[in-house]
Amino acid sequence: MLYYYANTGHKIGLERLRRGAALLNKLNAQGVETQLLVNDFRAGLVARELGVTEYVTIEGIQDIDAIAQNGDSIIMDSLEDDHGRLVKYCQDFKQVWRFAHDSNDSAIHSEKVLGFNTVLVDDTYFDTDMHKEERILFFLGDADYDKTILGNADFFKSFDMELLLGNYFFVKYEDDLAKLFSTLHEPEEYEDLVKSTTMVVTASAQTAFDAKVAGANVVYLALPEREMYERTLLESYGIAVIEGFDVDKLKESLQNNLSNDRQIIEKIDEEKILF
Repeated sequence: MLYYYANTGHKIGLERLRRGAALLNKLNAQGVETQLLVNDFRAGLVARELGVTEYVTIEGIQDIDAIAQNGDSIIMDSLEDDHGRLVKYCQDFKQVWRFAHDSNDSAIHSEKVLGFNTVLVDDTYFDTDMHKEERILFFLGDADYDKTILGNADFFKSFDMELLLGNYFFVKYEDDLAKLFSTLHEPEEYEDLVKSTTMVVTASAQTAFDAKVAGANVVYLALPEREMYERTLLESYGIAVIEGFDVDKLKESLQNNLSNDRQIIEKIDEEKILF
């Protein structure tokens, strides 16, 4: 059995889950027996929407061996401190992979490190036949615990954008957000909206990659507390990157046609990544 642990929660969102679901769907299609591990029930429900039907909730990275057994294999996508647990995992499990924490990260024990530039996009986004709607869609991420959007109200009032709500947004918060956007879309519309929108503005690198593959023009808002990839990597794929909530820079990016003469995001090659 291959266990995939993605760190999730109402403060950090579901970006690692979305990345993991892309790989798990690919592995499952190849007949690999897998099990997703997440930190909360909500993440499990979203996983099912993404095509991953089997999941178990655990408290954190130190609890993987409460589910996985000796001889199993694990993939870990988390920035949590494992408090030395990695040593035991490398001893007990057949194969251990973990995502790099930064561009300088390397193996500590016998684990294999998935490079910081590893981009995983679900095959569904490579189907670019869907009709595109002329709109600017904003997606911060699945979590906005600190009410970042509301704290930058003047920025959003400068544009006519539609908002894709995050899975962890509170209902009362949505009422406040309705004053800043022309339309609010439910989290369950994620895939259809990303695939059918001409312009996507997001603070989620995973969403930026999903949308780029689907054929949208994409602007990534670089927020230090949310960055999962280096900005230069996103730029190499033709994704415009601006620093924070800069009205002038976003207006400039929205007006310019982004170059297609960039590196192409390829479909997942699970053999190349894991074996």
